[in-house]
Amino acid sequence: MTPIIHKQTTLKRSLLLTLTWLVFGVIFLAPLSIILIEGLSKGLGFFWHTFANPVALSALKLTLFATIVSVILNVIFGVMAAWCITKYEFVGKSLLTTLIDLPFSISPIIVGLIYTLLYGSQSILYPFLMEYNLQVIYAVPGIVLATIFVTFPFVARSLISLMQEQGNTEEEAARLLGANGWQIFWLVTFPNIRWALLHGVTMCTARAMGEFGAVSIISGHIEGLTNTLPLQIEILYNEYNATAAFSISIILLIMAMIILFVRQWCERKITHATPDAGQ
Repeated sequence: MTPIIHKQTTLKRSLLLTLTWLVFGVIFLAPLSIILIEGLSKGLGFFWHTFANPVALSALKLTLFATIVSVILNVIFGVMAAWCITKYEFVGKSLLTTLIDLPFSISPIIVGLIYTLLYGSQSILYPFLMEYNLQVIYAVPGIVLATIFVTFPFVARSLISLMQEQGNTEEEAARLLGANGWQIFWLVTFPNIRWALLHGVTMCTARAMGEFGAVSIISGHIEGLTNTLPLQIEILYNEYNATAAFSISIILLIMAMIILFVRQWCERKITHATPDAGQ
């Protein structure tokens, strides 16, 4: 490479890196910095007082509860769906694969409206729900259902591509050696997909913790009962209590950063494990 070409290449690379960091700083770093600056502007005492407020703690507990339930159920569905899609041939396989991605293309607001129409006071299910004293809309079950819907694809999508790449050779060998279905899954399949599964769990967790649109429609904004952390932030901001809103945003930010580091760790594990997956 001649010095002129090398110099041009270096210049282009430096320009590209500068533009990349500039865009990243404007779009991501600047807003995150504002959250930290505003949230801590009145000191750690105010931050701790905001966090320890019973309403904020209730929102945190509901956020964690909805996240945990949705992650557990999506793990069960995701593993089942990935297993069926990658291990069997059946009628409707392409349709099932397409439907898994459906939540990606539907606005969360629409999801909230769908559940409101399905379980609300104007639905045909409402008399049945009232007969058994089952409250879905403006209650915790509705929040959990909405969260499950918007996080539906993450676990399944993290597993399907990897399991397709690995093939069925090891499972078929285990079957020939006399292993039953559970033994094949726990001793053969699971060790090969554990990091992809954990990656899907982290993505599902991050999405569930930050869900706003669907939950906003279906929760009813009952303070202390059906408000999650994102909803509580909105209420504080609308009440012109911006510092408290940013203080609670820091909590979500910390949780998101933890999830981000876990996801990166999982991605490294998947990268290192993939070459050996078929051995």
